Amino acid sequence: MSKTTAPDPAPPAGEDQDLGAAGSQLSTAPKEDLPNLPALGVIGWARWFWRQLTSMRVALLLLLLLSLGAIPGSLIPQSGQDETKVADFRRNHETLGEIYDKLGLFHVYGSVWFSAIYILLFISLIGCIVPRTWQFVGQLRGRPPGAPKRLTRLPAHTTWRTTAEPEQVHEAALALLKKRRFRAHLAGDAVAAEKGYVRELGNLVFHIALIVMLVAFAWGQLYKSEGNKLVVEGAGFSNTLTQYDDFKSGNLFSSDDLVPFSFNLKKFTGTYERTGPNKGTPRTYQASLDFSAGPYGKDEKTTVRVNHPLEIGDSKVYLVSHGYAPVITVRDAQGKVVYEDAVPLLPLDANVTSSGVVKVLDGYRNAQGKKEQLGFNAFFVPTYGGHASGTMLSQFPALDSPLLALSAYHGDLGADSGIPQSVYQMDKTNMKEFKDSKGKLFKRLLRPGDSMTLPNGAGSVTFGKTVKEWAGFQVVQEPGGGWALAGSIAAIGGLAASLFIQRRRVWVRAVKGADGVTVVEMAGLGRSESAKVPEELGDLAGILYDQAPGAPDPDDPADTPVPAEGAEK
Repeated sequence: MSKTTAPDPAPPAGEDQDLGAAGSQLSTAPKEDLPNLPALGVIGWARWFWRQLTSMRVALLLLLLLSLGAIPGSLIPQSGQDETKVADFRRNHETLGEIYDKLGLFHVYGSVWFSAIYILLFISLIGCIVPRTWQFVGQLRGRPPGAPKRLTRLPAHTTWRTTAEPEQVHEAALALLKKRRFRAHLAGDAVAAEKGYVRELGNLVFHIALIVMLVAFAWGQLYKSEGNKLVVEGAGFSNTLTQYDDFKSGNLFSSDDLVPFSFNLKKFTGTYERTGPNKGTPRTYQASLDFSAGPYGKDEKTTVRVNHPLEIGDSKVYLVSHGYAPVITVRDAQGKVVYEDAVPLLPLDANVTSSGVVKVLDGYRNAQGKKEQLGFNAFFVPTYGGHASGTMLSQFPALDSPLLALSAYHGDLGADSGIPQSVYQMDKTNMKEFKDSKGKLFKRLLRPGDSMTLPNGAGSVTFGKTVKEWAGFQVVQEPGGGWALAGSIAAIGGLAASLFIQRRRVWVRAVKGADGVTVVEMAGLGRSESAKVPEELGDLAGILYDQAPGAPDPDDPADTPVPAEGAEK
């Protein structure tokens, strides 16, 4: 019979309002008797802030803020990557440029607010991981908890009667569960087993991997270096700061961190599709190099291709661009060679239509014997389509029909002013145009081997029969890349384990009934609802039933195990 409890007596009339007033208060004591609770104070607020910072929801929020903060770094020009684009943006958007500058959006990854999010996320993850790690270690050192009093109340359970002794059932259950990689032990009258610790381990690995990735990225950004160098066939490069065309590095990088090596560009090879819709598409881009690692390294041969860099220590040498360098010879009015070199020109389109300048800074004397400087605007097409094409644009990227257009200037190039100048641009402020007999700008189209004579006996220019090729290399030194990759792989593995592995417990109780027959109760419980728990319990119960079969009692329908909910018979 169920036990009943008498209801409380109704309150006397007239006390309803008093009870209602008392129920609306936390205490029925007079206000003057209430204790004065102390304020949190500095230590209390510090503890509260630490608990909030190390909570999982704050860590996820900081991770989201870090992802959102990286968006401007991808959309807005960054001063550490392209100063020219930043300057153009400020010139074209004065008001917006000032706002971006104050917010640090031109240098997002080095800004105060991005660094604050980064550091807070780092601290939050550590604060989340340390206590959970100790808790997990404690779980591993402990044993699965004992069985509840009533296993039949659990969502997945089954029971049957058997002639086997309880000790035999326990031994069979222990052997079966351990064979299925459960941690199992006998606790009282039941076997307690647990499985799925890899789920929590995967969760910890995921968060530790995030910390490794954050450290690796920070290390890589602080100590990284990236430089570009254009090398003409036959020329070389040594990994020193003065050799780079442009160079940028992290805040903690120093020139002593550069990996010592050098290389010579022996030959650049480029082949292209000749026919079809992909005509002109590169098929082969490769540079043959002779390189040596270290100050006394032996010369070795290698070939650098696109996406197949040369790796020397922590440095990687990538092949990033290509173009042509016509060999140009300049003679002064007395016929003396004052300039002879391969001039690299910069491509303007996919067919390598190129432009650049030739600067003759020293040694030139005009017809009157006075020292001057010469400058030439150069426009080069590797495959000239002829006058029928109606344009001075290359028709194909290979050297099928090279043509060089030159226009000449004389005067002062301003190279001695102390102001840095680009080798691909010419300051015409103090330069005068060479003009022909009709007073027009002196321009000529030259084929390989052709020469042009400057007006008034000022000298001559020869387009050599050889057109060399140049290759652009990017030398990247970014430590921590291996750790970042390892962290990424570990994070994916840990996340997969935490998502697809379920922590679950199984109990097997075997006790003697009133009639002397052993009653077996078996139940399973998972930390989250899943069809895997009843299915696994049904499988285990079927195997255990074969070792402890049901008692022959036709009057009792419980002589065979009842499959767990969701399990197949």
